[in-house]
Amino acid sequence: MNEFLQKLAETLEVPNLKADDKLKSFPQWDSLAVLSIIAMVDANYSVNLQAADLGSIDSPEELWTLVQSKKSA
Repeated sequence: MNEFLQKLAETLEVPNLKADDKLKSFPQWDSLAVLSIIAMVDANYSVNLQAADLGSIDSPEELWTLVQSKKSA
């Protein structure tokens, strides 16, 4: 998960992220960030997410869990 946190931090252009950070509290969190995260997840983990999938996601840990669940599906 550390690699995922690092890639997510790069995508959001923040120095670092913790698993329990609140994603929506970052000023960078907007529709462009959502699209960038979708692209990053697709490129690095071969998982296709929709913007609606991120609507209920609060933390990087929840996003990682979602990616893993879709990867194994």
